[in-house]
This record gives sequence, structure tokens and C-alpha cells, in this order.
Amino acid sequence: MFDLDHWQEILASIRQNKLRTFLTGFAVAWGILMLVVLLGSGTGLANGIEYQFRDDATNSIWVQSGTTSVAHRGLRAGRDVRFTNADYERTRLEIDGVEHITARFYPRGELAVSHGKESGSFDIRSVHPDHRYLERTIVHEGRFLNDLDIREYRKVAAIGVEVQKSLFGEGGRAIGEYIKINGIPFKVVGTFRDEGGIGEEQKIYLPISTAQRIFNGADRIRMFMLTTGTLPLGETERMAEEITQALAQRHRFDPEDKRAVFVRNINEVVQRFVNLMAGIRLFVWIIGIGTILAGVVGVSNIMMIAVKERTKEIGVRKALGATPGSILGLVLQESVLITAVAGYLGLVAGIALVEFGARTLPDSEFFVDPGVDLPVAAAATLVLITAGALAGLVPALRAARVQPVEALKDE
Repeated sequence: MFDLDHWQEILASIRQNKLRTFLTGFAVAWGILMLVVLLGSGTGLANGIEYQFRDDATNSIWVQSGTTSVAHRGLRAGRDVRFTNADYERTRLEIDGVEHITARFYPRGELAVSHGKESGSFDIRSVHPDHRYLERTIVHEGRFLNDLDIREYRKVAAIGVEVQKSLFGEGGRAIGEYIKINGIPFKVVGTFRDEGGIGEEQKIYLPISTAQRIFNGADRIRMFMLTTGTLPLGETERMAEEITQALAQRHRFDPEDKRAVFVRNINEVVQRFVNLMAGIRLFVWIIGIGTILAGVVGVSNIMMIAVKERTKEIGVRKALGATPGSILGLVLQESVLITAVAGYLGLVAGIALVEFGARTLPDSEFFVDPGVDLPVAAAATLVLITAGALAGLVPALRAARVQPVEALKDE
């Protein structure tokens, strides 16, 4: 490996065939460059898909009421399905696998929100304490709603940091202060941030029991959502089916009526995207490795030609005592050197191209932070070394089998 004479001979051979070596190395460099660019683009696409789910728990099931579209047991189509607190409670208690669960009630009409002289219009959601897990809400100051707020019908609110800025000013303290919603005072018990961004931070959360009483909601809810913990996809599908069947029985609609209730299993959606990305990554590796193999074939052909050209030289070496192993090593080292240097240049160029694209491409929610991480670079390096060894293996074996007597006769 560290035989100086070997390396001098290898470099001399490369210098004698500059154009041939350059074109062969370019094919390998191009293959690695394409592989890196495709993998970097795949990372950007995967990040974009993950970005779409940044706001909601990915292990969740969302259930929303709708309107029946088919007649069922003598009942006409077109009936509104109206969820109640009982639907939330029975789902929480009777469906196995529920981790966190919350319901939502939306007060009717536009609600005016004010604090002192400041006022604004904000999205108001009345929910249970577990809602923070469904929406990935991050408490910034104070606390979120709790069970005591629900049981005692407390007039409290958790507000987004953007609401805090609007009503209390930049840097103004909101905890312990009161805001008025349609003239009714609510004590601010906490502020929150949200992974969904500014839009989610412009919301106000109220205890659902309090909002139902104050805003004439009776026991109605619009929807409920739950998380499924670490349950596998099959179990979450079972839960979704059980929920549908239970609601169909209580509200007397056909379980096959897709418009009566909308049950969205986010686990299924996420799994579809996971499978899609796995397929894309496999496709990228197939295309990239295929391109590299084309370069490897080129290197192998060039080494075969080099062995053919040096047949007499190899025969002389063996006649003077060179072992088949030394001949094998000589050819393999030249092959690995060409592929390693060319591949490394392609790897660096590919990473530079991906980084350039990440900095210059316009922002998009579906393509976020393309890049090449360390494992990918390590895998590409391993591919390079393997490719170089494979490219030189057949020519090296052929060189090692050269018989001195036959080689000396070669013209």
C-alpha cells in the first residue's frame, strides 16, 4: 500500500494518459455529484413534508361532525350530526388506546376582544387541557388550561404571544391581567407559542365548559381530537373504526356514510408520506448508484486496456520475482486512486451545489433546507472506495494471471 515505487509507476501511467484518465474520472465524479444532489434534494423534500405536519400531533385522530348523505333506518338524508360532551366522554373512557383527548366548541358570531384601549379580533377556541398536545402548543409564560378550570367553569384564558403583543404591547406583561371577550372579563393565566407559527400564536384558548355556558353552547361540541401514543398503524385504524361505529350507533347514521362524520387518522397520512419518502430515497440511490456504475465500468475498461498495454512489463516483473499479489495491488491501487480522487471532487462539488441551492432557491413550504448530512457523505465515500476496488478487480486478476513466458511473447 505504501510502496513508493508502486505510486511512482501509477502516477507515471496517469501522466502518460492524461485525457483518458480525465474522461474516466469525470464519469465517476459526475455520478457522485448526481447522487449527492439527488440525496440533498430528497432531504429538502422530506423536510418540506415534515414542515407540513409541524402544527399538529402526527400520532392523532381528528373527528368532526358533518351532515348525513344517505337515509338510514327511516331517517332522511341531510340531517346534521351534532356532537355533545357525552361523545367526548364516552370516547375518552370506552376507546382503548387514547393517550390525550380534547374537544372543541366554537362560539357563534364574531367576538370582540379588548384590554384597556386596545382591541382586536382573534380566533377563539374553547378546549380541554389536553389540547396543547394536539396542537403542539408551547407554554411561554404562566400555564395552560387545567382540569380545575374545566370543573369550576373558570373565566380564564391562555393567549398566544401575538395576542399578547397586540393587547399589551411589545414586552407588556399579560399574566394575571384581564381581557374582555364581548365585554366579559377573562383572567390571563398563560401565554403560549406554537410550532405552527404566527397564525397559531394569534389564538385564544378558553375552558370549554366555561365557553359553553357563557356563549349558549349547551353541551354541544364541534369536533374532538385524540392522540394514540406509540400504537402501530393497525391499532390506530382499529380505533378510528371503533369511534365511527360508536358515533353511528349513538347518532343513528350509516357507518359507511363518509359525510356524516369525518374521521381523519393522521397516522395513516404520515405513514403514506413515510412510504413515499422511502420510495423516493430508494429511487435516488438506484439512479445515483447506476450513474456511478457507469463510471466504474469506464474505469474498469480503462484498466483492462492499461493491463493489456503493459502485458510485457508485467511478464518481466513476474520473471524477476514479482508475486501475483504485488501485481494485483498495483492495478487495484491505480483504480482506487482514480475513482477516489475523481469521486471526492464530485462529492465536494455536489455538496457545494446543494448548499448553493439551499441559499438561493426561493422559500417554499414543500422544499425546506436541502442538505447532505454526515451519514450520507460517509455512505458516498464508502461507495467510492467500493467502486474503485470493483473497477480494478477484474483487470487486476487478469494481470495477476499473466504468465511470464506468454507475456514476453506478446507484441
